Amino acid sequence: MNSRHDHCSEQDAQTIKACCADIYQSDWAKLMLGDSFHPGGTVLTGHLGNALQLGPAHRVLDVAAGPGTSALYLAQRFGCRVVGIDYSHAMVDSVTQAAQAAGVAHLVTFVQGDAECLPMPAASFDAVICECAFCTFPDKTVAAAEFARVLKGGGVVGLSDLTRRGGIPLELQSLLAWIACIADAQPLENYIHYLTEAGLTVQRVEPHDYALSEMVRAIQTRLLGTELLVKLKKISLPDTVDFEQAKRLAQAAAAAIQAQQFGYVLLTASKS
Repeated sequence: MNSRHDHCSEQDAQTIKACCADIYQSDWAKLMLGDSFHPGGTVLTGHLGNALQLGPAHRVLDVAAGPGTSALYLAQRFGCRVVGIDYSHAMVDSVTQAAQAAGVAHLVTFVQGDAECLPMPAASFDAVICECAFCTFPDKTVAAAEFARVLKGGGVVGLSDLTRRGGIPLELQSLLAWIACIADAQPLENYIHYLTEAGLTVQRVEPHDYALSEMVRAIQTRLLGTELLVKLKKISLPDTVDFEQAKRLAQAAAAAIQAQQFGYVLLTASKS
């Protein structure tokens, strides 16, 4: 049941992690994705928080916290204490400043770390969330086991991610597609398997395909607008930014979503 990349070489795994970190901490990612790096934005994050029944007494781990939007939002809305972990040192430094600016540094902290080797003791969190990032982890079996390890008994996991039906089109198997959470999107039953194999009991499965469609449309619009601004010399981006490749990827993703090859799902699971 493991994904075809669960057994990739250590060098390949580190390359994937480093590339994801580099892209997601860049201005290019912020231009394309806005403040929230996952479908549904803070609306779906709030829905996930409600599903997990978060409150001021809870300590939450946000895995692959990215720009910290979800961690800050959860602390502000539910009053819970949140630790955000991200692979990128630069991202952690940036979001730590954002927590201070938002006035929630007493509730939210960020640390650098790897989802497949969480630098936290066992049974130290009431909840773990991971939004649109699990499918980018090279070893998903180990990542799920780490989620379960750091959870207290009775704790809960909230996971939202891309799903696929059938194979992945060839044009969506590049490294860029992996970073965009497409190339290793899993069938729904695989996500359930990873969680149950880690000793968790799946409680809720909700489709949110609309959120994925809306995000891809927004990215296509931003791509066209950003390309125009670059041509007009209103903004500058690194020479490594390939608009044609990005537009082809977005177009292929939109077609696959319309054909219902890809979707977006929210799952919750508990540790007995």
